Amino acid sequence: MSNPSNSGGGLSHEKVETSNFLMIVLILLVLLFGGMVEIVPLFFQKSTTEPVPGLKPYTALQVAGRDIYVREGCYNCHSQMIRPFRAETLRYGPYSVAGEFVYDHPFQWGSKRTGPDLARVGGKYSDDWHRIHLINPRDVVPESNMPAYAWLEKAPVDGDSLPAHMRGLRQLGAPYTDEEIAKATEDVKGKTELDAVIAYLQGMGIHRK
Repeated sequence: MSNPSNSGGGLSHEKVETSNFLMIVLILLVLLFGGMVEIVPLFFQKSTTEPVPGLKPYTALQVAGRDIYVREGCYNCHSQMIRPFRAETLRYGPYSVAGEFVYDHPFQWGSKRTGPDLARVGGKYSDDWHRIHLINPRDVVPESNMPAYAWLEKAPVDGDSLPAHMRGLRQLGAPYTDEEIAKATEDVKGKTELDAVIAYLQGMGIHRK
């Protein structure tokens, strides 16, 4: 009698399980197909591609503030994604929807929270509160383990790079006009990086209170 494991062509379990290369190729094909099935339809859903009512692209100062927020790694401790659970919405406010972040590249969603979620922090505190908190968090939250960012108060905003950045954002869908881009450098003249971060924080989540 013939040995069943050696009979027939095609891919058998034995061939797949004994070939590292073949296993890797097949896994990648499955991941590629599964990713396309899951991701591609999202580009055609209006709820994920259209902004929520009233949403506007970031101002030049907010764009600078967002860059500093990312540069300093704030996303490592603060998410911007309120999940649709009662405990979350009671603490932070309405749950996050994709339409709030259509102008964010990259968006700051996530699940890692050492500090509180910031999706609805806009307007929750005054500019002065944020200023004190960023310079020394323990002056307003004694138990905070957040690092201080005192140097932001003395560092001027890099306005020269903003027009190019905003042109890039426009290519990704942010509806900036030529005039807004042209005066971006002037709009942040005399502003510090601390001013920029505060402007960014004050704009978070204000369209779904």
